[in-house]
Amino acid sequence: MTRHLLTIGDLDAPTLHALIADARACKADPSSVHGQLTGRTVLMHFTKASTRTRVSVETAVVRLGGHPIFTRGDELQLGRGEPIGDTAQVLSRMCDAIFIRTFAHADVEELARHATIPVVNALTDAHHPLQALADLMTIEEHLGALPGKTIAWIGDGNNVFHSLAQAAALAGMHIRIAAPEGYDADPEVMAATALIAAEYGGSVTELRDPAEAVAGADIVVTDVFVSMGEEAQTKAKLEAFRGYQVDSRLMAQASSSAIFLHCLPAHRGEEVSGEVIDGPQSVVWDEAENRLHTTVAVLRHLLV
Repeated sequence: MTRHLLTIGDLDAPTLHALIADARACKADPSSVHGQLTGRTVLMHFTKASTRTRVSVETAVVRLGGHPIFTRGDELQLGRGEPIGDTAQVLSRMCDAIFIRTFAHADVEELARHATIPVVNALTDAHHPLQALADLMTIEEHLGALPGKTIAWIGDGNNVFHSLAQAAALAGMHIRIAAPEGYDADPEVMAATALIAAEYGGSVTELRDPAEAVAGADIVVTDVFVSMGEEAQTKAKLEAFRGYQVDSRLMAQASSSAIFLHCLPAHRGEEVSGEVIDGPQSVVWDEAENRLHTTVAVLRHLLV
């Protein structure tokens, strides 16, 4: 059976830890992976704009010796109505893996059902597994072993949160989310994640008060309040998230050794203050770089 990475739920705990360990090893010695994908082709089909995902995936493929092909939403016959299943079968005969970044998660699932090569979710409206892997790698680099650590997520229960919660659960971490009413995480994702967290000694807690979520936390995380495709909701969301900005007063309630994460791009003055994201507790640049190293590990896991 072809292996895919559509959500963190496609991994088990040993594989999650192995990917992080491999990513750290590849970061320490990039030359160790040269040539491992020589003669292999990876298609990157992105219908959503990207900085970190596009550059990290393309660079990872090249670092491994493979050939990346990048296509936008209007550059395949999918944009002219070809069934996703037909596209998947054609691409499977020409490429060795597909990274897809798009809106509907169901489209990625359908692509994977018909593909005979690995499909990797490079972001959908429901999940962003590549980001979660980089987040956990960054936490381990700065704070050591993951089990028992507490993550406080402040803001929307969105795709990035879903994947981070799933990864934290597998790692035996405690994750708290503070979101305003109406912007909670998906109940099905949360229920399944809570069961996994309990199995590995972690927990999942849903709150309204950012201060309660951050109290004593080891890691504080946020994301933009208005995601791609939600521009029409900007006014309503900014009003709903009033009081949810991660600023120095909120960070002061976390552990004294706490670190700050943000998947980027960031809107200083909205979800995070400049003094936090540009301050000494911020590790967002390490987090961004680690998107490359965890993607190398994912490619090795699926293709080498």
